[in-house]
Amino acid sequence: MSEYQYYEFRAVDRPLAQWEMDELRACSSRARISPHSFVNFYNWGNFKGDPDEWMEKYFDAFLYLANWGTRWLMLRVPKRLLDPGTAREYCTDDALSCRTKGDHLILSFLSEEEADEWDEEEHFLASLLPLRSDLMQGDYRCLYLGWLLAVQVGEVDDDDLEPPLPPGLGALNAQLRSLVDFLNIDLDLIAAAEEKSKTVPARGLSKEDTSRWLAKLPSSDKDDVLMRLLGGEDPHVGAELRNRMLREIRGEGELGSRSTTSARRTAGQLLARCEVIEEQRRKRQDERQARERAQRERTEAEERRKRLESLAGKENAVWEQVDKLIGTRQPARYDEAVALLKDLHDLAHMKGTSAEFGHRMNALYREHAKKVTLLDRFREADLSS
Repeated sequence: MSEYQYYEFRAVDRPLAQWEMDELRACSSRARISPHSFVNFYNWGNFKGDPDEWMEKYFDAFLYLANWGTRWLMLRVPKRLLDPGTAREYCTDDALSCRTKGDHLILSFLSEEEADEWDEEEHFLASLLPLRSDLMQGDYRCLYLGWLLAVQVGEVDDDDLEPPLPPGLGALNAQLRSLVDFLNIDLDLIAAAEEKSKTVPARGLSKEDTSRWLAKLPSSDKDDVLMRLLGGEDPHVGAELRNRMLREIRGEGELGSRSTTSARRTAGQLLARCEVIEEQRRKRQDERQARERAQRERTEAEERRKRLESLAGKENAVWEQVDKLIGTRQPARYDEAVALLKDLHDLAHMKGTSAEFGHRMNALYREHAKKVTLLDRFREADLSS
């Protein structure tokens, strides 16, 4: 397999200026560059830019993958919508890390596990971008999944406690499933974690709740929101206002996105439970395959019985057909003759006429004693003389 590396950057909150695109073009003459993206792949050579620096200066999302297994995702989120301290509760060494730059927090998810299959056309960033909006609305499930990846690859000590457990791990949305797929996170480990994850609480509010809350909002705050909306320079005014409304109406710390249970498990406990779930899953799979195999065998046996019954009374015609096929001296025809002889053998067993079949097979052996290839086929099919 030839070397393959794929780089994709996305600018979501604002388009790139022409001078910024010119700076990016200086790093690559063949990349696809637009006000909202930079995309390039390499079969030889290397990327001349610095993904960390580009995320700080230009972009809100980045994806890298290589055919030897490395998969890397970065998301840039405003700090006012994702507290760095909250994010760091889930961070480890490489699997999930974060850093701040100016008003932003930059999250990095990294997997070095080799994928079972490789498809150069399978690029994930579009399916992963909604994770950024989820984080800004208080959904921290992707952070917990990043910590689970660290457990999976051994970055977390067995005695370390899990971070706050978000609700809804048992009902992952499309973007979270894409993240699991992209990072190759063990589904059995997720199943172990989700056993104590609460269901996702209802997030919506009625129009009446919203109207009452807006009526109580100070005029100065309303004016500030309208000015920022009219200015068009802050794409997250709506998310910020909605988060504030949910906190104040429901009294939810960070949108109630994290479990309040105190029964936090250790990484070792999760791994042990993962092993049990894996064994149970394999047992169920083996039992299902056994049932399916038994059903196939029953179906094949029934089809075989019907075929043999259709030959009853036509044995002489079938023996004549066998003679004609053998007379062609063509190996492929020999195979057809052997298949018919097996039918005659099984039919004789059904009818209790195996002795008669044996006599006719003896005659075939004597008649074609010099045809070594044909006799070998007879023996391989267990058509004894």
